[in-house]
Order: sequence, then structure tokens, then C-alpha cells
Amino acid sequence: MDFSTFMQQMVNGISLGSMYALIAIGYTMVYGVLRLINFAHGDIMMVGAFIAYFAHANGAPFGLSVVIAILGAIIVGILTDKVAYKPLRDAPKISLLITAIGISFFLENLFNVLFGGIPRAFSAPAYLTKVIKVGDVVMPVTVFIIPIVTLIILAVILWILYRTKYGMAIRALAFDIPTVKLMGINADFIIMIVFALGSALAAVGGVFYAVSYPSIDPLMGIIVGLKAFAAAVLGGIGSVAGAVVGGFILGFTEIVVVAFMPELGGYKDAFAFIFLILVLLFKPTGIMGQDLDRSRF
Repeated sequence: MDFSTFMQQMVNGISLGSMYALIAIGYTMVYGVLRLINFAHGDIMMVGAFIAYFAHANGAPFGLSVVIAILGAIIVGILTDKVAYKPLRDAPKISLLITAIGISFFLENLFNVLFGGIPRAFSAPAYLTKVIKVGDVVMPVTVFIIPIVTLIILAVILWILYRTKYGMAIRALAFDIPTVKLMGINADFIIMIVFALGSALAAVGGVFYAVSYPSIDPLMGIIVGLKAFAAAVLGGIGSVAGAVVGGFILGFTEIVVVAFMPELGGYKDAFAFIFLILVLLFKPTGIMGQDLDRSRF
């Protein structure tokens, strides 16, 4: 592999890892508060991509389409919590897990019935489809935009968690929900904020994914959601910064395997999870994780 090809793959890895990181933050925030693996999170990403697609197709500017997608995903995320998760707050965790899987299947099949299973071409604005050539390395402009947006969002999330009263309440819930309720904090409202933040990030990740791989379909969130979950576990489930680190590492792993061993390109998903297993064998809590029962943001 020559240097230009190596650099090309590194850039691709950063871009892919950034998308995984955006979605992984949502996973890790919900887990940090509720100890719930929200397997419907990848499908909320799909919902955001579809909302952006239809908004843009009906004449809305791309920026406005992204805002509409974020708001739509937030509504879906909050409704999911209110309808499916809130009634089971005191139920065994396995009940919540099964419910999350059920919500995932429901969203996938609902969109499949409403819009069909045939992939739709996602039309991105011209300024996002431009390419930049540096020597022999050809890079779409999105490979710069996506990591920058991811790091900005990470900074905003960390600011909310550590510099605002709502962030303090979120971190308090991560320790002990019953005690927080006794202190007069509206736990359900804070949990709603967590779902809103996570769903917004999923929508942004879905739009970026649709721009980078310009097609959408009702099942697009399955494998992407699983990889984002793997990234959250790899970085340390319950750690926001760990989710970002895990996303970048998983993206690099997936790209590097294909770059160095093109004949194994069909197994790139398997290699990503094999790498996750190897890391967890030596550090079960993930790279930046703590005790899984007392994880902090």
C-alpha cells in the first residue's frame, strides 16, 4: 500500500468513526441513566434520515431539513420513552430490553409498510458532494465536516453535563434515581431530556450517514446501530468521551481491514466485532469505562 492510499483510508476511517461516535453517545447516555440498552436507537437514526429526505425532497433547504429531522427524531425518542419505557421503570431490566427490541422491530416494519423496502437515493446539496484533492488523495468535503461536527457536539454535551443544572441532575440520576426523586428532582423530565439529546444525535448521525452513503431504507439502522453500540461498549459504556473514542477506533478498524486485506472486505463487519471482543477480554469495562454498575459520564 502506497502512502496516498494509506492516507485515503485514514481519512475514510475518521469520517466513518465520527458517525459511529455520534450515535454511540446516545446509547451511552441512556445506559448511563437507566442502565438500558436502547436497541431502538439505530432505528431512530433511520427515522431522522427519512424525515430529512422527505423534507428536502419537498423543497425545504438542506439546513432546515436537518433541523426538522432532529425535531422529528426527538419527538419519536420522547414518545418511545413515554409509551414504552416509562411504564416499565420498576420492571426487571430484561423487560425493558425486550421492549427496546420490540420498538426497534416496530419502527423498521412501520417504515417498511409506509415507504417500501427499496432504497431511496438521498440527494445532498452540491457543497456536501464536492471533493478536495491533496496530492493523490481525493476526499469528499464531508470527511472534514463530520469529525468537526462530532467534536463540537461532544464539547456541547460535556458542557451540558458538567456546567449546567440539568447536567448535574443527569449525573445524579446515573448514581441513584430513587434518591434523586426524594430530593425533589423531576426524574421523568430529566430522563426525557436524555432521550431528546440522544435522539437528536442519532438524527444528525443518520443524515451524515445518508450523505456519505447516499441511500436510505427502513433497515439502514440495524447494522449501524449495532456498530454504534459496539463503539459505546468499546469506549466504556456510560462514558460520553469513551463513546467517541470507541466510535473512532471502530471506524478505523473497519476501514483498515479492507485497506490491508481487500479480499476480506465482505467480512469487515465481523472484524469490527472481533476487535471489540479482543479489547473486552483484557479490559471488560471498555477503554474509558469504570465499574459497569457505577458508570459515570
